[in-house]
Amino acid sequence: MSRDEVNPESMYGTVEYGFSHATTSTSPKTIHCSGQVAWDKDYTVVGGHDLAAQCAQVFKNLKEVLAAAGATPADVVRMRTYVVNYSPDKLEIIGPAIGAFYGDCLPAANTLLGVAALAMPEFLIEVEVTAMVD
Repeated sequence: MSRDEVNPESMYGTVEYGFSHATTSTSPKTIHCSGQVAWDKDYTVVGGHDLAAQCAQVFKNLKEVLAAAGATPADVVRMRTYVVNYSPDKLEIIGPAIGAFYGDCLPAANTLLGVAALAMPEFLIEVEVTAMVD
């Protein structure tokens, strides 16, 4: 798979905030991952009311789903991040978690949305991704 990040030098920088302006790819297999939350295998919310701990579980879950589909974070072309009661100070927690998820590769396109609630009242964050592989 060929994945290229689009970050025009004529625009504001985004990589340090955990996303690229756009991502392009040419690949026949597209993986649409459902939004992942901080549940473990036993439906226990990992981290309770700790956003950092929930982020760690969310991205662990995403890596597991991607691996099961034959992909890695480097194959992600789109991310959507939903945060309950979002405020800019939460980026100090979410940004590094997104960076750790991607590791050495540049982040894909991402939209972060503040929401009033998610499917269960215990969930603080939900992340969905789209990935493409050859």
